[in-house]
Amino acid sequence: MLAWTIYLSFAGALVLALLPKGKPALARWLALAVAAAGLALTVQGFIAGMGQGRTVLVDLPWVPSMGIHFLLAADGISRVLVLLTGLAAVAGVLFSWNIELRTNEFFAFFLALIGGVYGVFLSFDLFLLFVFYEIAIVPKYFLIAIWGSTRREYAAMKLAIYSFAGSAMVLIGLLAAYTTAGSHSTGLIELAHANLPVSFQMWCFPLVFTGFAILAGMWPFHTWAPTGHVAAPTAASMLLAGVVMKLGAYGCLRVGIALFPRGLDPWGFSFIGIGSWRDVFALLAVIGIVYGALVALAQTDFKFVIGYSSVSHMGFVLLGLMTLNQIGVTGAVMQMFSHGIIAGLLFAIVGRIVYDRTHTRQLAELETMHLSKRLPFAAWAFVIAGMASIGMPGFSGFIAELQVLVGAWMVRPWWTLAAGVGVVVGVAYTWRALQKAFFSDALPSAHMLEQEHGHELAAITWPEVTGVGLLVGVSLFVGLYPKILLDAIEPAVKALLAGGVQ
Repeated sequence: MLAWTIYLSFAGALVLALLPKGKPALARWLALAVAAAGLALTVQGFIAGMGQGRTVLVDLPWVPSMGIHFLLAADGISRVLVLLTGLAAVAGVLFSWNIELRTNEFFAFFLALIGGVYGVFLSFDLFLLFVFYEIAIVPKYFLIAIWGSTRREYAAMKLAIYSFAGSAMVLIGLLAAYTTAGSHSTGLIELAHANLPVSFQMWCFPLVFTGFAILAGMWPFHTWAPTGHVAAPTAASMLLAGVVMKLGAYGCLRVGIALFPRGLDPWGFSFIGIGSWRDVFALLAVIGIVYGALVALAQTDFKFVIGYSSVSHMGFVLLGLMTLNQIGVTGAVMQMFSHGIIAGLLFAIVGRIVYDRTHTRQLAELETMHLSKRLPFAAWAFVIAGMASIGMPGFSGFIAELQVLVGAWMVRPWWTLAAGVGVVVGVAYTWRALQKAFFSDALPSAHMLEQEHGHELAAITWPEVTGVGLLVGVSLFVGLYPKILLDAIEPAVKALLAGGVQ
């Protein structure tokens, strides 16, 4: 049934695109129904897949002469990330309930993006995976360019250029792997067992890994992310941080590491302690963790704080992948899920609940509005989301980052020590933003007092309460009972690290 998440999303996008204009309420409810049906399918697929390995969903010849199949399958990693996508889709619709401009088109692009993401996570044919990966880029561009805010055209174009540049690198690597393996099949499993030459893997791995890692926000190719997050409408920000960045990380794992494992072997020499591509990408991940946190600490725009925090938290995913051990890679997949939930929640609070009511994201201006009294729901929702973001025990982020740090310590203790600096700075920027935006004692200016007089902020709506409750509940449930995801992730990671998906 998981394959129907793709078909349903694209069918919903088509219906919404053809829906007569002037019916925003119908468009909203239709989008919510499609997203909720997709979530139900992901939950059913996740439960049905418990205790199972890889399950083939669809296998049809597509381009037989080239060995290309329409091959959809799911293992534990796929099921967890598909579940994340379903949750992000429902929450994104709820936090877009206020969209009035071309509502049907907005949700059509939204569901097309969701369909592309589902497709990537379920594709076990490289060509098919690449097609879905490219499909997801187009809706991203339009969601930002049409419904975005700050420098939206610039942000949309920057995101598209970075995405297509990374895609070009991936495509070159995949074509090279296909021809080197004998041009018989584009199946992930077949290519993983093709015994590609070590010399080939040594140059193809960094090409493909970097191509995917650009979309995962790897430093120094991260600059599209904060710009895109800030310009995007709330739902698009949630999807960018929640699932689109995970496409890049998933590609790094499923394609980069699984197909070119020998590309991570030592070079035979070292320079300032760096002797393999593993060391290079681990170093970039650690820099991303610390750099993203430090820049977030210096931001004056509330949404930029969350944007750079996403860069920092995605660094933990890449660091976990570079540990190449069971606990570290499992932690990386857990962090993909956890960050998808928590980042989506943070962007929803900042972009929808706060900005749409105050019409400012500047912390200096929010500081004088005393939002803890005027928007207590937003204040306490951000307190909870902030605690989840900094990895407080009881939330999903704690177990994810703990596994990554333990896995990193087993390989290079200094990786963990350096990443720990990012954790500490993460606490600082979270508390700074929390204090300035909601709990400051700063007195408003005379002009601000005049503006506030007789201007009550709009009441919190039921879609916002439902969306916050959904995301907080999931983060708490996974944090308190991580076994439910770990039982799915660990066998899939073990099989992948052992030499491909079994």
